[in-house]
Amino acid sequence: MASKPPIRVAVTGAAGNIGYALLFRIASGEMLGKDQPVILQLLEIPAEGPQKALKGVAMELEDCAFPLLQDMVLTDDANVAFKDANWCLLVGSKPRGPGMERADLLKDNGKIFIAQGKAIDAVAADDARVAVVGNPCNTNVMIAASQAKRLTPDRFTAMVRLDENRGRAQLAKKAGVSINDVSELFIYGNHSPTMFADFTHAKIGGKAAADVINDRAWLENEYLPTVGKRGAAIIEARGQSSAASAANALIDHVRSLNTVGEVHSIAVNSEGRYGFAEGVWAGMPVKTTAPGAYEVVTSYEMDDFAKSKIKITNDELVAERDTVKDMLG
Repeated sequence: MASKPPIRVAVTGAAGNIGYALLFRIASGEMLGKDQPVILQLLEIPAEGPQKALKGVAMELEDCAFPLLQDMVLTDDANVAFKDANWCLLVGSKPRGPGMERADLLKDNGKIFIAQGKAIDAVAADDARVAVVGNPCNTNVMIAASQAKRLTPDRFTAMVRLDENRGRAQLAKKAGVSINDVSELFIYGNHSPTMFADFTHAKIGGKAAADVINDRAWLENEYLPTVGKRGAAIIEARGQSSAASAANALIDHVRSLNTVGEVHSIAVNSEGRYGFAEGVWAGMPVKTTAPGAYEVVTSYEMDDFAKSKIKITNDELVAERDTVKDMLG
């Protein structure tokens, strides 16, 4: 049996659809490595249904007999879930209901992420890293990070990896190549239909993707909306949101942040880079410099088309920030 000390992974919304698609893969070693023991600290809301469902998920995890799964904590208390956690995966958020305004959704979720940001800062491990998946994830991570006094903003990231994976897959499909041939496709801005999947720097087989595909109209007018609205298309087709692909993207997000030298897309504090407003959290390329640590890649020069797309997604992020500005610590 592996002799490494276990890593504590806290997961919120653990009995939900994404949680169910995620937990077995973490316990099997896909996220942190096949020799890395884990302790799962699972948070669900304090209602009978979700707590009962969480117990059922834990029973299934036990029945898988995963060698790496050392222990599980099931709780409705954020301070218990995040206690000494090394990774905090914030999957749970309030979904948008019928007729609900986006501003109301932002404020309702803001309250959740204020509480979770404070709890993580108070009780998580000194090396804690936070990945926010619950939507609207860019603004939720901004709110959570604003509550932290001990943990620095770079410890907080939000997931745009699902958009990156979707974007790479669409380029591979159009070009008739393996997904492995598509590289340097990075996501800028919000995890929403306004996000910009930057095909202008992407490569297919080491050559410029725009040259290989040689159809600028398709790239601008079909490719970008297909990637941006993929989640809605899946809901239309399945009648449910994309849980398995979101869980897969979160595995990729954490694994890439633990793989030194890897360049990938995450949402971080923009600090004004790539034309984004100061203080918004925006997707952009980063290079992993040490396990859990990264530096933003700032070397990509944007053409006028790319700048126009970044402006649209930046405007949306600024509007979201302004909606919740009274919640920021």
